[in-house]
Parts: sequence; structure tokens; C-alpha cells
Amino acid sequence: MCVNFRPPDPEMLEAVMGVIIDLHDTGFWRAETWKDYGAPIVRRSASGQREGLVATYGMVPRKRIPQGVKPFDTMNARAETVGGLRSFSGAWKKSQLCLVPMTAFYEPNYESGKPLRWGIGMADESMFAVAGLWREWEGEAGPEHSFTQLTINADEHPLMRRFHKPGDEKRALVIVPHTEWDDWLNCSDPEYARSFLRHYPAELMRTWEFPVPPRAKKAEPETPAPDVQIGLL
Repeated sequence: MCVNFRPPDPEMLEAVMGVIIDLHDTGFWRAETWKDYGAPIVRRSASGQREGLVATYGMVPRKRIPQGVKPFDTMNARAETVGGLRSFSGAWKKSQLCLVPMTAFYEPNYESGKPLRWGIGMADESMFAVAGLWREWEGEAGPEHSFTQLTINADEHPLMRRFHKPGDEKRALVIVPHTEWDDWLNCSDPEYARSFLRHYPAELMRTWEFPVPPRAKKAEPETPAPDVQIGLL
């Protein structure tokens, strides 16, 4: 599963998806997104147009986990169980679908005998969008939002089966083709939404080895350390 990706900058998001996010209230998102970081997503607005907003990566942000409950991860929602798990089922049944725009996501490759961080993106290096779900929370200053990304089994995918630990099930994000972006956002039937949960052609994708960022300084404890970044799930 993917737990780290690189979102586009605001200019690219506007140019490719026609979406403008007012950063006056939200602030700028980081160059790389990790659990509980804010990142841009695109959903269908009440007026039927594409709407961009900054949401927290992870359907249930850490601050929303009740005290005394062991922290759990909700960055990815498995297609096989998305309609039955409490963390995701409400948004799935309400068709709270979104697109998660990015220019790359990162996975561990063990082909050398040790985990190496690799980037995965489009062969033409263009921005792309992944199928996701969003939900709304009541915040002190107004509504807050969070999101997750949908994943499918990748044991047979020529490219995505190369990642994760040997012996582990292979998983892949659902990359929605550009021509289907609005169809996905407009979908109101959870069963029909499943028809979008398929693999993107391997020949249209590319991979490259990508170094782990330097270890965070003590003054920046919120930045993940390399051992966390390598241990992608």
C-alpha cells in the first residue's frame, strides 16, 4: 500500500484539473505527503463542478482517534473491504468519492535484497489522479476534511507486483484515467463505482530509484525519519 506521495503544486493543479484552492485559510501543502499531512484533493461540489480542498491524509486522522484506542492507519482502503469497514463504509455508501492528484508515489523495492525507495509515476511524467474517498469532520473553526486512497490486488500487475516485501500481498493504487475523472466524481452508485477499480496499464507508467530524504533535525520532529519512510506498508 502507498503511504507517501508527491502532490502537484497549485499552478499545476489549476492547469491540469481546472481547480483553484484558496491557500489563504489552508496554507501551502508540503512537497511530499505522509500520514496526517494536508494535501489537495478534488471532489464534486454541491453545484456539480470540480472542487478542490486541502484534506488530511488518512481517513481517520490521529487526532480523531479516541483516547485509549491504539492508533491505526487509514491512508489506504482495500477495494475488497471498503464497504464493510467502519472507517470507510459510510463514505463509500454515500459515494463521497474524490481524486487525489499527484506526480509520483513511493514504494519499497526489495529486488536488491534490501528495501530501496522507488518512485512510480506516468511514463510521460505528467500529473495523474488516484481514486479516493473523503469525509468531513466538525472542527473548532468549521468543517475539516480527510481522505483515503483505494487499493486493489497487484499480484499479477507487471509493474506493481515488484514492490513490497517478498511473500507479502502486492497492492496498487487505483489510477483513474484522465478521460474518466468526471465519471468517477459523478458516480452515485457504489456498485458501479467498483467498475473504476482496475489497474492502469504498466506500459504507461515508469519507475525510478528515489533516495530517502535526510534524517529530520530535532527542530522538525513532525517530519518522518528515514526508517519510517522505508517501512512502507
